[in-house]
Amino acid sequence: MRHRKMLLGTVLALAAGTLAMDTTTPADADADAVVVGAADVGLADVGLADVGLADAGSAAAPGAGSPAAGSPGAGAAARPGATAGRNHAAPDTFYGRAFDTCQAPAVDTMRRWLASDYGAVGVYFGGRGRACADQKHLSREWLGSVDDMGWRVLPLYVGSQSPCVMAKNKQHVRIGDKPWEQGTREGADAVNKAEEMGIAPESPLYLDMEAYRYKQQDCAKTTLSFVRAWNREVRRHNYVPGFYSSANSGVTHMDEARREGVQDLPAVMWFARWHTTPDLNGEPALGRDAWQPHSRIHQYAGNVTERHGGRTITIDRNLVDAPVATLG
Repeated sequence: MRHRKMLLGTVLALAAGTLAMDTTTPADADADAVVVGAADVGLADVGLADVGLADAGSAAAPGAGSPAAGSPGAGAAARPGATAGRNHAAPDTFYGRAFDTCQAPAVDTMRRWLASDYGAVGVYFGGRGRACADQKHLSREWLGSVDDMGWRVLPLYVGSQSPCVMAKNKQHVRIGDKPWEQGTREGADAVNKAEEMGIAPESPLYLDMEAYRYKQQDCAKTTLSFVRAWNREVRRHNYVPGFYSSANSGVTHMDEARREGVQDLPAVMWFARWHTTPDLNGEPALGRDAWQPHSRIHQYAGNVTERHGGRTITIDRNLVDAPVATLG
């Protein structure tokens, strides 16, 4: 089954070169999609950023040119759809389409959705800000089952949110007055939750940070401190820190920090810009050579309903060229 998904990825890679990004209708918001019928729907703006595995004291900025040793691009697959070898220098990578949804679907639904052209799934495995904290199906066994089917997994952690977060349903989980300590603590929690789920080191853990008013200086400083501390703690345990946010808020903020030479930035950038064609390389909020190669995900549509194999889910749509989880 993975060979079928990989072949699809190669076809998508050829097609991606013809896609032009429509920046005339930028989406500044996105949503934690939910399975149809679920009661808890949360607005989200997710994003992910920078280089690869590093010890706690080190942090290469996401930069241009050849990937540094230890970055997701170092030693990664040279062609879309291929998978990097599993070692401590580079995580597995995936090229192709992915969907994410607030509530992880039942195993049988995932089996039926093999009829779709998606090859990866985003799952919300932890964090106090999750819209769907009560995951009916998600477990270590669930991850093993979908992995056996050939699905690749993008683990999302919805922790504390920016003090100037826009979504009203996230304002009760805002970052406090000690952002570095809080970010370190929640980074450790993300690692613990990942280990409990059987998500092995070398895997990415994607921090979901909803859209926020990053131009507010004090708020931006607090948010960046939290994100950097979270990244450093995740790296310390040999996981790859990713960042998801709206292209017009968190992603723009992280790229400005990169340009200023800030350390401890994320390793993979998952940017939400809806109502556009899927485009990994044309995002105007990102430096063209930043978070390259194999370090970007574009969420290009959200809250859309699809039906495959007789099962209907409300999802967000993504184009991926980025690390995916290694399951132990």
